[in-house]
Amino acid sequence: MATPAPTELRPDGKLRLPPGQHLTTGWPVLHYGSVPRIDLDKWRFKVWGLVEEELEFTWDEFNALGQTSDVSDIHCVTTWSKYDNEWQGVPFKALFEKLKVKPEGRYVMVHSYGGYTTNLPLVDLLRDDVLFVHTHNGEPLSKDHGWPMRLVVPHLYFWKSAKWVGGLQFLSSDRPGFWETYGYHIYGDPWREERYS
Repeated sequence: MATPAPTELRPDGKLRLPPGQHLTTGWPVLHYGSVPRIDLDKWRFKVWGLVEEELEFTWDEFNALGQTSDVSDIHCVTTWSKYDNEWQGVPFKALFEKLKVKPEGRYVMVHSYGGYTTNLPLVDLLRDDVLFVHTHNGEPLSKDHGWPMRLVVPHLYFWKSAKWVGGLQFLSSDRPGFWETYGYHIYGDPWREERYS
């Protein structure tokens, strides 16, 4: 398949490739630290913070929340973009329906195995294309790309799509996660080139 031209337009008439980005057909591996060792029998997804009830899911329980597929483009802060990624996993909304978030819980800190964190407004997670994915282009995620599960938030720079995700903490105010404390932008919109603070 030919690499799409950088001038390709989205359905809304805007350019498909954000400013300062270049296309790749591969999928570069970037992360800080080592790949965590995860045992699916011991894997747990936890929800805490500003919720009426803290919850914990096993791997099977989490995947039983519902499965869907989606296709989206991804954009890394290091300037590469990859088009037409096919994802399978649990929609964020399927998890959210099981939660009783307090009205003041408008922000989320995503926690990953290995200690990584990243912050997101709840309203961004509630978009239809935000998924907890286990499969990319028909294959299970590799360990380097976040096996057994990663978050995918395609409208923001890809560091917000945390690998090895294992829990959500609901907060009343936005606060920086791992890369945000090192100068990455608090929000990370690729269309505004919100790379760094």
